[in-house]
Amino acid sequence: MTRQDRIAARILDEVAELSRDTAGVTREAYGPGEEQAMQAIERHAAGLGLVSERDRFQNLWLRLPEDARTAPPVVIGSHLDSVPQGGNFDGLAGVLAGLLVLDRLRERAETAPPLRVLALRGEESAWYGKAYTGSLALLGRLPASALALRHRSGAGTLGEAMARSGVDVDAVSRGEALLAPGEIAAYLELHIEQGPVMVARGWPSAVVTGIRGNIRHTRIRCLGEAGHSGAVPRWLRRDAVLAVAELLSGMDEHWRVLLQMGVDLVMTAGICTTAAESHAVSVIPGEVAFSFEIRSQDPETLERFYGLFQDSCQQIAAARGVTFAFDPALHTAPAAMDEGWIARIEAAGQARGTPVERIPSGAGHDAAVFAGAGIPSAMVFVRNANGSHNPHEAMERGDLLDGVELLVGALTRGPG
Repeated sequence: MTRQDRIAARILDEVAELSRDTAGVTREAYGPGEEQAMQAIERHAAGLGLVSERDRFQNLWLRLPEDARTAPPVVIGSHLDSVPQGGNFDGLAGVLAGLLVLDRLRERAETAPPLRVLALRGEESAWYGKAYTGSLALLGRLPASALALRHRSGAGTLGEAMARSGVDVDAVSRGEALLAPGEIAAYLELHIEQGPVMVARGWPSAVVTGIRGNIRHTRIRCLGEAGHSGAVPRWLRRDAVLAVAELLSGMDEHWRVLLQMGVDLVMTAGICTTAAESHAVSVIPGEVAFSFEIRSQDPETLERFYGLFQDSCQQIAAARGVTFAFDPALHTAPAAMDEGWIARIEAAGQARGTPVERIPSGAGHDAAVFAGAGIPSAMVFVRNANGSHNPHEAMERGDLLDGVELLVGALTRGPG
């Protein structure tokens, strides 16, 4: 086992144990699990002789103590929060990769640009319905209205959780940026692939071409009328479950047709439930709450499919005697990765004799926020069995180190 392999094993095992939650790990955004992970990274960074400090929004920065250059640095970053009972590698692998790159470049930092590692808060939308809160706040782009978003349990708001974590919430609400786009040269992120493609194709690492944007509703309510299942005939029913079923089935068919046309699109309704206090076998459901999300690399596709969804809601409401009540739609723009940095990563692969394949990202990442702010951004994926957002993520440390090697090569060799 190499020195870097030992470092990776210690950090991954320790953070997993700190955030263990039944089968998986839970690191709540601005909660105890995320904070314990931040402290663990700080401890290990100190043990490696790295300097760490937190900004006013409680993001964590690492650097080599001897690197006093003032030129805009390249930033390697990712997040430390997780979904509830998720996997250990989503986010954490990217922060660990940055730390390992710093460690690798200790003796030859002069051959690379100034480098900082960034551990971001609150990337996952699972907790407050808003993704990328740490990176958006850092760049002054988190809407003040997001501070009022309620926790998934209904208890407390994002702003209150941020304040408990030591975040300068007043500065966030003013849209005060702690980092201007011109103050960093590029943003790089290593992340596990969250789908099955790389495992199926035998790619230990790959370079990302772009990140899908999304439009999502965390909670839509379909309101019909409850009634006795045996006493109300079909023509007088206002069944909320059947209305939502018809809606989602119709949107699924539209999606199928668009895929046949070569359109990049995914659609998900991850939450769908009747009110627990009133549902029963003999009751016609009068209310259904559900989520709805679409993702695409094409902004026009997002808007058109979302318009089709709204039209379908209106048609089904009229036909079935129900109404749809929407929470605010959350929009995240697609992001293209920087071709110059893609070329650097590919050149690093060529230099070691293993060409690097290109792959799009279906999941969202903080890199999309930096790219959207005009900062050259790039991502390296490492393969990961069993998908993500579940306890069974299965990244191999050898693949992580393979991705670290690509980043080191890209930073020290450049293109060509």
